[in-house]
Amino acid sequence: MMMTSVNLPIIGIMHSPYGEKFGIPRQPNLVQVESYIEMCEPYNDILAFEGIEAFSHLWLIWQFHDNKNQQDDERFRPQVRPPRLGGNKKIGIFATRSMYRPAPIGLSVVQFKHIEKIGKKLRIYVNGSDLLNGTPILDIKPYIQYSDAIVSAQSSYAQDEPIRKSVLWTGVACEQRQKFLDQKKLTTQILNELEQVLAFDPRPAYQNDVNRIYKMKFDQFDIHFKVNDQNVEVVGFFDQESES
Repeated sequence: MMMTSVNLPIIGIMHSPYGEKFGIPRQPNLVQVESYIEMCEPYNDILAFEGIEAFSHLWLIWQFHDNKNQQDDERFRPQVRPPRLGGNKKIGIFATRSMYRPAPIGLSVVQFKHIEKIGKKLRIYVNGSDLLNGTPILDIKPYIQYSDAIVSAQSSYAQDEPIRKSVLWTGVACEQRQKFLDQKKLTTQILNELEQVLAFDPRPAYQNDVNRIYKMKFDQFDIHFKVNDQNVEVVGFFDQESES
């Protein structure tokens, strides 16, 4: 008898600066943003990670948990419109990494940094994650260089890395940025990570209005920005707590 579904345990929860889907890099390792997985009981046993320090990278298997549209409509849709193709061309769901899949499971390779044990809490720190804050982690596996890295692989429409744009700040946004630096609400690390995210132009490929002001959440901040062919211009930089 063929199984039609499976139940998988959640072993940890991702903690990242990505507070919403808009702005998350299109692939892992495009942006070197630090995040960490807080392991759930009983998987927060340090013995389960003995030997992991010998690996530079890890595979994360995780759940797309914030697909509101898919939750409302359980019908199988065999084709999607990838943003990388401008949102106009349909291709097969299994030829994409779309989040709207029969099984809402994602796969990302990240750089392993270190493990931190705080009381009963166990945190796995990584770089390069493309996961929304609060994403359930289903499994962690070591990345094996000789078999997982296939240098001759072809990747259809996603063969080349997206182009990086220059990130500029208006005078007002510079003043807001400096205020948060002075208040120590903003660190140079978070600022650097934010500029990496913006440089890859977070907009969907089909949006090209140079006059539109886009809004993105990152860490504890709301960022307002405009985009043209060469630059991403930050026009507003706000603390989410003060805006609420």
